[in-house]
Amino acid sequence: MRRFSADYLEATRVGLWADRTALAPLSLSDRERVVDAGCGTGAFTRVLREETPPDTVVVGVDADPALLTHARANENSAGDESGTDPRAPIPAVAGDATRLPLRTGAADLVTAQALLVNLPDPAAAVWELARVSSALVATVEPDNASVGVDSTVEGEATLDRRARAAYRDGADTDLAPGDRVTALFEGAGLEITATRRHHHVKRVEPPYDERAFRAARRKASGAALDEMGATLRRSLGGEAYTDLRSAWREIGRATVEGMSKGTYRRVEVVPFDVTVGRARG
Repeated sequence: MRRFSADYLEATRVGLWADRTALAPLSLSDRERVVDAGCGTGAFTRVLREETPPDTVVVGVDADPALLTHARANENSAGDESGTDPRAPIPAVAGDATRLPLRTGAADLVTAQALLVNLPDPAAAVWELARVSSALVATVEPDNASVGVDSTVEGEATLDRRARAAYRDGADTDLAPGDRVTALFEGAGLEITATRRHHHVKRVEPPYDERAFRAARRKASGAALDEMGATLRRSLGGEAYTDLRSAWREIGRATVEGMSKGTYRRVEVVPFDVTVGRARG
């Protein structure tokens, strides 16, 4: 299973659900008990609570103790994003998505965001989501083969596509499941009720925040690519990875220079597929 730091998850989820139209098929206003499997830092779990009635029970489950600590800290310090939710902090429970510590039919909605793409056996997880749900199961999975990048730095978009393709080729999980998620649902006995495509638009433009400056510096140093180094080397080999890293650092230096002048702009669009299924019987 692929694992990520809390900082990485927080950075990549900023603004993901500014538009929540794609969540309409989840009928969140009708839910009574919701489980978010593989909740990570709890960002999507908090979205679910914001969209459900005040008496709805929402629980996050994750196997990574560090991420659960981060999720609990977020809850204890801030509550929901509006700061007006009177409910107690969302429970964050330790548990593997393929062996959820919950009884059969415990929730009327079980969700997972960017979980299946990180599992070597996503079918096992979908079966478990279906077991725990008495009504709906919903997954939100990125299509990492269809990410689009537009940048004021010449060559950045091309290099980004090259790096992403190499990473997908070297990964030991399916990073762009697309329509294959519906087959997983049907294999677990779920009836598909809706599919939606949701686009996460990420912009870097003046005025830049500290997170943007930090990301640019990490690109220029090669640190950002080094985090994916083992997977990229498996796909490219050592020499090609060294060439990619050199080009990556050059783009990073151009990014830092552009930001220092206030001329750098980047738009990245990540498609997410929302799949909703109903438990049969």
